[in-house]
Amino acid sequence: MTGPTTEAADAVRLNRAMMQRDRASAALGLVVERDDPGHAVVSMRVRDDMTNGFGITHGGMVFALADTAFAIACNEDDRVTVAAGADISFLKATAAGQVLTATAVRRSRSGRSGIYDVTVVDETGDTVAEFRGRSRTTHQTL
Repeated sequence: MTGPTTEAADAVRLNRAMMQRDRASAALGLVVERDDPGHAVVSMRVRDDMTNGFGITHGGMVFALADTAFAIACNEDDRVTVAAGADISFLKATAAGQVLTATAVRRSRSGRSGIYDVTVVDETGDTVAEFRGRSRTTHQTL
């Protein structure tokens, strides 16, 4: 039987392996700052090619950042966990050059289902978006 420290270390190792294969996150330049079971922090510098026709950060880019933090937080052990759904509320516009940081936290996990909240902030700490992800753990292992 493994203790909490060993389980946490295993989850971090598996998340790192998952992220090494995540080509979408790599293409966006996402940086994993923290990858603990049930908690993750991921940052992204907004590039010019991440802005929409109004010169503000494309909502899909903010969603992708939040979704990646969610994915890391909800993959807490060796079982593959995927998104069952997610919602996002955009609260503040950002632009190229800004750094966004997404912090994901587990709110509830029961059986194969989980709920995770992700807050995205800019470099001043202002909230840019709030994301709620619903996870489903599969029978597949890493």
